[in-house]
Amino acid sequence: MATTLYQRLGESAGIARLVDDVIAAHLSNPLVKTRFENAEDLEHTKKMATEFFCAGAGGPQPYTGKDMLTVHKGMNISEQEYLAVMDDIVGAMGKHQLDDATKNEVIGILYALKGQIIRV
Repeated sequence: MATTLYQRLGESAGIARLVDDVIAAHLSNPLVKTRFENAEDLEHTKKMATEFFCAGAGGPQPYTGKDMLTVHKGMNISEQEYLAVMDDIVGAMGKHQLDDATKNEVIGILYALKGQIIRV
């Protein structure tokens, strides 16, 4: 029987660990670390990212956060920052030894949202 993306990411607990590693990578990435160091409530950011990944991967948890356009409004995120964040996510997925098909599925979902994150 085929497994869902949610299952392949380790369900809620695995996704929470993945998000922790992604945020840790962002905090050490010189291109985006200031954005995360200056976040008002990093724990809330982690909670929303975990919910977002869970819901987006087909899990039963609802996403209670704002839509991507609203969340990123006025942030003036550059293409370079977007790619740095994507690299951090790919690195965290590698650390969690996710297979290429799973990584590619996550990348595809996040790439589809690019226009809602980067706005010129």
